Amino acid sequence: MKTIEIDGSYGEGGGQILRTALGLSCVTGHKLKLFNIRKLRKKTGLMPQHLTCVNAVSEVCSAEVRGNEVGSTELVFIPGKIKPGNYLFDIKTAGSTSLVFQTILPPLLFAESPSTVTIKGGTHVPMSPPYHYIAEVFLAMLKRIGINVGPSINKYGFYPKGGGEVSFKIFPLEKLKDLSAVSRGELLSVDGYSAVSNLPLHIAERQRNSAIQNLSPLTANIKVLEAPSYGQGTFVFLKGVYENGLAGVSALGARGKRAEDVGREAAEAFKDSNNTPACLDSNLADQIVIYLSLAREASTFTTSRITQHLITNLWVIEKFLGTRYQIEDEINSPGKVNLNA
Repeated sequence: MKTIEIDGSYGEGGGQILRTALGLSCVTGHKLKLFNIRKLRKKTGLMPQHLTCVNAVSEVCSAEVRGNEVGSTELVFIPGKIKPGNYLFDIKTAGSTSLVFQTILPPLLFAESPSTVTIKGGTHVPMSPPYHYIAEVFLAMLKRIGINVGPSINKYGFYPKGGGEVSFKIFPLEKLKDLSAVSRGELLSVDGYSAVSNLPLHIAERQRNSAIQNLSPLTANIKVLEAPSYGQGTFVFLKGVYENGLAGVSALGARGKRAEDVGREAAEAFKDSNNTPACLDSNLADQIVIYLSLAREASTFTTSRITQHLITNLWVIEKFLGTRYQIEDEINSPGKVNLNA
């Protein structure tokens, strides 16, 4: 068994290194030694959300694990056989359900039969992609390269109470395809949601109206949504459908934050993304490279921003898969990525 050693302080030094390394350890069967976990963060080591990722993926692939404790800065992960099944993972905080899902998706794509995964925690929380981005942008783009996942949301989870619940039906891979996504094409539509949970509906309406006003001259179809949850929360999610791509942005409400500011924030983020000709938004570029690398075929895409997150993720992927990659243009600017060319 080959051992892959990863310095968790490399690049942006965050939890993405852990999540990508865990998933690829399962897929490749390589032993993982991870040190300096989240060394560059204010609170170093594994937080409860990261520990849920470790324990979830270890259950999926019958792994032997050492160092899976809150605060641990070192981890040894020895994967076993990937097992399909019906899984339930509870973060027990408002930690991101999306990030746990992204950790266990790669191995379960290589299981022998379909799996159903239910994750409890935060569904629309800061510093992570919200459920609607996962369902309507990330998974929609993955479907184009041969990945079939059925998402559903049963309950919403906001900071600080969490308690949301999402489910995913993951089907085994038949064949991963390459991606050529250089020219985005024309914007066909802008759709989205303005939601409130346990708050007056007029707040969602004000968010929607503000988003529509600030998107002008673009037009958008934004649905008002009452989101069932244990706590209070609001959000706006906007999705752009283009001839050859998708883009998604979101904004979260907070105590003392005006509804109009939530709508404006989402609209401005969308217009910033729309003002570049790139095919993939920066978050999608970061998240899709692991699957394009597993395809082993040449892929090319443009992204609205070359992020340190993307560069770090490619570095981790190369350690496991030997992926050849070339990044054109500078960090924090629009750019082009070539994989396995």
